Amino acid sequence: QVQLVESGGGLVQAGGSLRLSCAASGDTMCIDDMGWYRQAPGEERELVAQITRGGDTYYADSVEGRFTLSRDNAKNTVYLQMNSLKPEDTAVYYCNADQFGLKAMCATETYWGQGTQVTVSS
Repeated sequence: QVQLVESGGGLVQAGGSLRLSCAASGDTMCIDDMGWYRQAPGEERELVAQITRGGDTYYADSVEGRFTLSRDNAKNTVYLQMNSLKPEDTAVYYCNADQFGLKAMCATETYWGQGTQVTVSS
């Protein structure tokens, strides 16, 4: 089992910055990709950014160039640096960890954090 604990959400004015952190604990050796999703009121949850264990990243078009996702494998932590925030970035942000079951003794699993609110005022 893996537990994900998020921190760093809050209220910021448009154009400002926030940094989200997500620390994984438990059976972390089986984790492959980690990332962040977000869900605004009345909307579906969407992928924001994802990073492989090797450091390859993917960003949604809406955040490309403004958000940066990094990963510290020694600390089992990912960081989402969010710059030039816009009101449309307002959402609950969820940390995600995926296990693809490719390593011995590792099952296929998906884990979620409890979510952290990000509110961007205009």
